[in-house]
Amino acid sequence: MKAYDIVITGAGPAGLAAAVAARKAGISSILVIERDEEMGGILNQCIHNGFGLHTFQEELTGPEYAQRFIAMVKELGIEVMLQTMVMQISPQKVVTAMNRVDGMMQIQAKAVILAMGCRERARGALNIPGFRPAGIFSAGTAQRLVNMEGYLPGREVVILGSGDIGLIMARRMTLEGAKVKVVAELMPYSGGLKRNIVQCLNDYGIPLKLSHTVVDIRGKERLEGVTLAQVDENGKPVPGTEEEYSCDTLLLSVGLIPENELSREMGVEMDSVTAGPVVDESLETTIPGVFACGNVLHVHDLVDYVSEEAGRAGANAARYVKGELGKGGKQVGICADSGVRYTVPRSVHIGKMDEKLTVRFRVQSVYQDCYISVYYNKERVLHRKKKVLAPGEMEEVVLLKQKLLEYSDLEQITIKIEKE
Repeated sequence: MKAYDIVITGAGPAGLAAAVAARKAGISSILVIERDEEMGGILNQCIHNGFGLHTFQEELTGPEYAQRFIAMVKELGIEVMLQTMVMQISPQKVVTAMNRVDGMMQIQAKAVILAMGCRERARGALNIPGFRPAGIFSAGTAQRLVNMEGYLPGREVVILGSGDIGLIMARRMTLEGAKVKVVAELMPYSGGLKRNIVQCLNDYGIPLKLSHTVVDIRGKERLEGVTLAQVDENGKPVPGTEEEYSCDTLLLSVGLIPENELSREMGVEMDSVTAGPVVDESLETTIPGVFACGNVLHVHDLVDYVSEEAGRAGANAARYVKGELGKGGKQVGICADSGVRYTVPRSVHIGKMDEKLTVRFRVQSVYQDCYISVYYNKERVLHRKKKVLAPGEMEEVVLLKQKLLEYSDLEQITIKIEKE
């Protein structure tokens, strides 16, 4: 059985950034396992720009951003095993993987970093009535077909869901000569970044219909059209609001799910809201020495935040291997309340944390002219005015270790949205 100090599952933006950080922290025995034939993950098919503004202070495309980290990994001599599938990780951190060359293998790790990314929610999860004709794709599949394989999925397009990939594909399909007729969104707000709504829909005159969904699909062999209907506050279609659209392609951009089968199987505690592992300030899961970062932990809006978070996971995994992470003493829970859906991390060991800790979260709905508030027990310590808060954009607050140490009786940190 081979042995490594740190094994990282996934060579996307999270896995690469974690590997680089762990190497720079002094760990030389690192293995990155990737099931694809090349490093970079989903970024390889994201040929639009807008990446890297935080990390590199310049605007890059997805492949350019990935290439920066791929170059670092190669320069640092980090071992990467491509076209290799991780089948199982035991609680004792034995990684079972397989590929065509080596067959089945087992690798003993001192620390494991989970960086498997996320997948798209499929049509089967939506319960849309109708046949199963050709022409229905997830937005990410369509993106790969157009950007990497050179195929145009169709000429007349309807998009269901206003997640960032759906918005970006509305623009991409238009630029390739297709006619995008409408983007329909079940919720009363968009799930994507505001800048993507402006740059991908408004700039091209593509209508966005909020509180609408697909209620019927027409066509047997090939998609011929869809029926949209307005939905009420419970998400149920309102009779009499149906609209017919003829189209040969339906793209689904209806949410991303963290890829956590391996995590669940090994017994990591999961967060029911994020569908990712529960982690502390070190991004360590409930199994000691197992860390999680990137979209496997919670779905991010910017890849720059993925890299930053993965850097923390890599550095902390290195500290764990060296025996420097420590126990950290008392654990204080971080509670999401009143409009906040979840927080990452879910708890903090004040003794183990750095001088500053960034806590990221998403809100449950659209809020205007409100405040982000942080409470230590029942005392409000932060009250920040926000013009608009939306579920499509991640928010953050920074906790200071020095401030936390002043509260010797601290039991709980609460983050909530308040009107005044």
